[in-house]
Amino acid sequence: MNRRNYLVGMDVGTTQVRVIVGEPRSDGTVSVTGLGVSPSEGLKKGIIVDLEKTVESIAAAVAEAERMCGQSIASAYVGLKGSSLDLISNRGVVAVSSEDREIREDDIGRALQATRVIALPPDREIVDIIPREYIVDGYDGIRDPLGMLGVRLEVDAMIVTSRISFLRNLMRCVNRAGIDINGLVLHSLANAEVSLSADEKELGVFLVDLGGGATEISLFQQGKLRQICTIPIGGDHITNDLALGLRTSYFAAESLKLEHGRAFCAQSGNEVRIEVSMVGSKERRLVSEKEISRFIEPRIQEMFQIVREETIRMGWTELPPAGVVLCGGVSAMPGILDVARIYCNSEQVRLAEPDYLGIHNPMYSAALGTLYYVHRKQPKHFTHERGGKPAHRKSAGLWRKMKNWMGEILE
Repeated sequence: MNRRNYLVGMDVGTTQVRVIVGEPRSDGTVSVTGLGVSPSEGLKKGIIVDLEKTVESIAAAVAEAERMCGQSIASAYVGLKGSSLDLISNRGVVAVSSEDREIREDDIGRALQATRVIALPPDREIVDIIPREYIVDGYDGIRDPLGMLGVRLEVDAMIVTSRISFLRNLMRCVNRAGIDINGLVLHSLANAEVSLSADEKELGVFLVDLGGGATEISLFQQGKLRQICTIPIGGDHITNDLALGLRTSYFAAESLKLEHGRAFCAQSGNEVRIEVSMVGSKERRLVSEKEISRFIEPRIQEMFQIVREETIRMGWTELPPAGVVLCGGVSAMPGILDVARIYCNSEQVRLAEPDYLGIHNPMYSAALGTLYYVHRKQPKHFTHERGGKPAHRKSAGLWRKMKNWMGEILE
């Protein structure tokens, strides 16, 4: 098998594990060559509850992606999301080291490293540093100080921390599936790569990721990620309501939701009759799409009511100029846009529409966005075909590799 440059993005979600393989192009885009999807049976509300099942799900998704792209996968960039994440604002200050007072990459790196000097609880660890603005000799609002002249360099940054147990368990599952981790990418940043325009991120926009186990709300303003909030309600709750209301199995309810579910009951009808198997009985009953929607609509309404409450808590009694953009698997449900506009009290709500070489479904936005985020930040850092699938790897040296990668991506 020929050596080929490739990037791999992995999204370990509550409902599915998604793996996308892409080859970077010279024009700055990524050509998708492989896609693997597997049901995720080891997570609940974004938290790993069964290590072995999670490993099996990851391995199955990787194997499917390998068959499609025709090459073995050795490593991947993994998305990071969930209630375990926390954002802390901090500043780092350094003196410009060069004699001619020109700010160089090592000065920026030292300033970012200075922001890591912060007291953290023993159960948390820094996973990323996102610079908001740079300040040179008292002049603020600078986005890139490289090449400028100054004596004092200061950076206002957002420190992303995660619970150590969540982070280590995720990394262990990926490693035990035979995959090295090149780096971690926040889902919010990955989703924004393929879901938001530069103007939206500049003016101010809420990106709402409607996932299987949780809903993540991210605020972007002035081109930067400003806040993150996670609420523990997602698509799985809709499936549970359907299973209980129709007295059917969870898997049958999931199939009904995906094939016949509508978020807006008024848009569904009684004409189509769907056969549903009953739990504990051989009997089967016929239900209409309207009856299915009666269980779905209240949960969708609850989700957006809580989303709006959280945006107000973030300080936005009125939506930002660019409004709200919906992504994630649940956002593909017909009628969801109508419910969102009602509860957000605004017409400035739209669906993310990733359209990259045939991938249109918003459920792939996190994995696809990971490829674009890494390629944009670090276009020269690719993995290579090694000729065969690796055996189970030990994680020795993994933290050093991640720290080196984080250091490079922030320079």
